[in-house]
Amino acid sequence: MNQSRPVLAATALLATTLLAACGSSADGGASAAGGGKADKAEVVLRLPDPGNNGFLALGKKDGSLDRALAAVHARIAWTGSAGPFAPAAQALSADQLDVAQGSITSAVAALAQKPGFKLFAQTAPDGVGEGILVKNGSPIKSVQDLAGHKVAVSQGGTSEYLLLKALEKNGILADKVERVYLRADQTAGVFNSGQVDAWATWNTFSTPSIANSGAHFLVNGKEVGSDNYAVWAVRNGFADKHPEVVKAFYAYLRENGLKEKADPAAYLNVFTDSGPTAVTAAEKDVAVEVTRQGAAADAIGEADIARFGTVAAFFAEQKVTKQPVDVKPYLIDLGTLGGGTK
Repeated sequence: MNQSRPVLAATALLATTLLAACGSSADGGASAAGGGKADKAEVVLRLPDPGNNGFLALGKKDGSLDRALAAVHARIAWTGSAGPFAPAAQALSADQLDVAQGSITSAVAALAQKPGFKLFAQTAPDGVGEGILVKNGSPIKSVQDLAGHKVAVSQGGTSEYLLLKALEKNGILADKVERVYLRADQTAGVFNSGQVDAWATWNTFSTPSIANSGAHFLVNGKEVGSDNYAVWAVRNGFADKHPEVVKAFYAYLRENGLKEKADPAAYLNVFTDSGPTAVTAAEKDVAVEVTRQGAAADAIGEADIARFGTVAAFFAEQKVTKQPVDVKPYLIDLGTLGGGTK
């Protein structure tokens, strides 16, 4: 749940095809070079399709990502669509996907299971694009007013984390608010019809809701003190066999995330400006502002690790996980990738 966090990158939500294995092996397949003679094994990196927005979408369209990976004898195979991290984590662990992005909150929940992945990059928390939405004109004017009301959340990730952080910061017991567990892609209609009073969500869904549906943030991520980083995960087997590909992919994320942050509008509606995946004119202003105030992907440092631990401890305290999750064994040090991990 950021990157520069590709704004609206999950507009086309995770389809069942994400869990379908790619036709090419992620760990091999000969690449023909001159006269059909095999040069070097070509590595296939399986990655969720980026949809219509963000620097990965542009990288798919203009071929720049494949060109960057060609230097390490690799290419991308787009499989499924970017969406919630929980099913992506399952696909990584099942050797059906090689790289995926999510939030540290969702990653902590997944790491509490038996993960088959590690984290290799982070993007600083999105202070302005995620938070708790209420409709314009709502009688709910403060976090304290949420007591006795229904708030839509997705279980065990960004959404539930943001609500619980807001309640804790304002001294409200969690059981004073009714959590209505819904899939993020199924919540807009419930929220718009008034069946819930508020919605804790992230930029993929907050942007269209604010732009088109007369909603606003009661509080945003910055105001609740969120440590909800975006993180990039890689399948263990892939990282072990192809560290040079992971490093090349990270370099592309870093460079192009900075470019998107500098000129967000250039990365919207990459393939089409009409249809369900298109960003509307009203949404563009919101999306551009969120990206400009965001960050680009970076390596995971000691300060980030400490904040990851804070998230893990908070989830255990709030009984989202049964016990604290030690994130450190699941982090990759890019500087020593291929020779050791943090």
